[in-house]
Amino acid sequence: MKIIKRDGHMVDYSPEKIENAIMKANLEVEEEDQASHTQIRNIVKYIENLGKKRMLVEDIQDIIERKLMSIGKYELAKKYITYRYTRELVRKSNTTDLAIKELIDGESEYWSTENSNKDAKVVTTQRDYLAGITSTDITRRFLLPDDIVRAHDAGIIHFHDADYFAQNALHNCDLINLDDMLQNGTNINGVMIEKPHRFLTAMTIATQLITAVNSSQYGGCTITLTHLAPFVKESYKRYLDIYKKRKFTKADCEKYAKEDLAKEIKDGVQTFQYQINSMTTTNGQAPFLSVCLYLGETTEYKEELAMIIEEVLKQRIEGMKNEKGVYITPAFPKLLYVLEEDNINEDSKYWYLTKLAAECTAKRMVPDYISEKIMKELKIDKNGDGQCYPCMGCRSFLTPYVDEKGKPKYYGRFNQGVVTINLVDIALSSDKDMDSFWKIFEDRLDMCHRALQIRHKRLSKATSDVAPILWQHGALARLKKGESIHDLLHHGYSTISLGYAGLYECVKFMTGHSHTDNGEGKEFGLQVMRKLNDACKEWKALEDIDYSVYGTPIESTTYKFAKALRERFGIIKGITDRDYITNSYHVPVFEEIDAFTKLKLESEFQALSPGGAISYIETPNLTNNLEAVMEVIKFIYDNIMYAELNTKSDYCHECGYTGEILIDENLDWYCPNCGNKDHDKLNVARRTCGYIGTNFWNKGRTQEIKERVIHIDNKDVEE
Repeated sequence: MKIIKRDGHMVDYSPEKIENAIMKANLEVEEEDQASHTQIRNIVKYIENLGKKRMLVEDIQDIIERKLMSIGKYELAKKYITYRYTRELVRKSNTTDLAIKELIDGESEYWSTENSNKDAKVVTTQRDYLAGITSTDITRRFLLPDDIVRAHDAGIIHFHDADYFAQNALHNCDLINLDDMLQNGTNINGVMIEKPHRFLTAMTIATQLITAVNSSQYGGCTITLTHLAPFVKESYKRYLDIYKKRKFTKADCEKYAKEDLAKEIKDGVQTFQYQINSMTTTNGQAPFLSVCLYLGETTEYKEELAMIIEEVLKQRIEGMKNEKGVYITPAFPKLLYVLEEDNINEDSKYWYLTKLAAECTAKRMVPDYISEKIMKELKIDKNGDGQCYPCMGCRSFLTPYVDEKGKPKYYGRFNQGVVTINLVDIALSSDKDMDSFWKIFEDRLDMCHRALQIRHKRLSKATSDVAPILWQHGALARLKKGESIHDLLHHGYSTISLGYAGLYECVKFMTGHSHTDNGEGKEFGLQVMRKLNDACKEWKALEDIDYSVYGTPIESTTYKFAKALRERFGIIKGITDRDYITNSYHVPVFEEIDAFTKLKLESEFQALSPGGAISYIETPNLTNNLEAVMEVIKFIYDNIMYAELNTKSDYCHECGYTGEILIDENLDWYCPNCGNKDHDKLNVARRTCGYIGTNFWNKGRTQEIKERVIHIDNKDVEE
């Protein structure tokens, strides 16, 4: 018989462990209340005679308690229950203590690579992790049912962000309503922030607001430059008035005002970029920020918006200096460039901005590209209108929403949190039997649903007082003091995400084919995706909560899932023989496929991930082949909602090499020019989960990065 432990591991049955546990409880009671050796042996025989091939350790403990009471050993049963509970606390406390010690001592690979944008050696990051360890412990012991904890530990599901879950006020990600906060004033730490009257001031205030908002949540956030464009016009009027008072001619007034405005825009963007990358949130990192560049969001301020977009792209192309004064690629802010009729063709008015965006992508990996055309086909609101809007952070998308006035609303909305289902585990658990697969699939969906309900119910207890910047001062709402946020969690205002991972491995195991085959594999993959969406629609109809299917990034969880699958099912060639599983619906990184075929194929799956998804292609250095970048950009506009190009932009402090830092057979990073392997002397930037990481990655993610094939190269496009 096999025993399934709390963490999902299986061990051989050992009768001695049962006998020892009862004997230890025996020592705590009077002699007449003790169980005899014969009685203990009879309990062991009863368990063995059940004839089970597998048993949960908790089920065995339940049987022991019942049997002790059935033979009248009530005091002993009480002591055994106490012993069992004490062991549970000790087990979990020891785990927590060990995690804390490893973090502080810098001995844990997990904490060193848990997040590629956090440095676990830095005290602010350590403080966040220490709080997170405590939160995780409280979450596991008091806030989640045992079966969900066991499933999480076994890699069957993943309950995201348990390190923040103990606080019921924290949500995942959002689109900040910067327009409301800047135009109507706001409040930070009890200090009133009034409406600014020039662009430079607005940019400075924006960085402070972003940092305050990011410190009150745990996911990414997004602003749009459209909300800053009105202040460009304000600044221009200001300069124009100055020169008019000096009695300059009209032509000179306009000339000098435009020159001063250009300098202010440059200074404002530089201030924004420096402050976003130098400020630290309570999460121990720079604000996890995306910035939307979407001309179609305004008609009144389109020219002003174009000026800001141009300067943002120019400064991002330049990069930021590292400690040696060398320009490198910063991780944040992530840029989201919307492709539209006004900027997608050579004769479009704002084509020059798209050319700048292409240059920026080739050198700095951003911006990412959103197709207004495709998004409006997929995101239809209840008025029947197609909508276009940015993601919240790296890939989480809201669903279409129309307010009580009949107007679309996106800024000021948010996501409540994520629970991810491991599709690979379902496939392996079914042993290729389709009936069994769908039964397990439904059971696992039910578990995810219950876990998501727990997330929702915990957040619903929050009032506006817990994060005034969010709920009272305009970032997400203008609620009264003490008012509940409960209503904002319903009616489609916010979303809550059913994540999924490992579609490729799931399909490959069940059908023998990749989901890229345009046959049985692809159809089964699409069927799985449709079933996920059907479940979310059913839950939403019953609860008026906007459940949404989400292509999970799983940065560190990819390694956890891979290890868990090997422990549960052994090494299965092509399925569990790597230290990672494939993100969401993506084509596996090692599969040979050209860029355009990949993007076209993934667009079908992306349409079934309304809660969030992103596709990418791997490229070599394309800084000298912008035509290739432009060709991909145009393809994105016509074929897929959201995509990015992964280029390479690294630096070695030892020899000054700029290019691609490589990974050897032992998964160590090294400079191909001088052989340097010191992480502290290498600047490496890689896109890992929709965002750029710069602090290296765990073993699983590093192997995934090493195995990525190139989807487009210079000679392919030249031909």
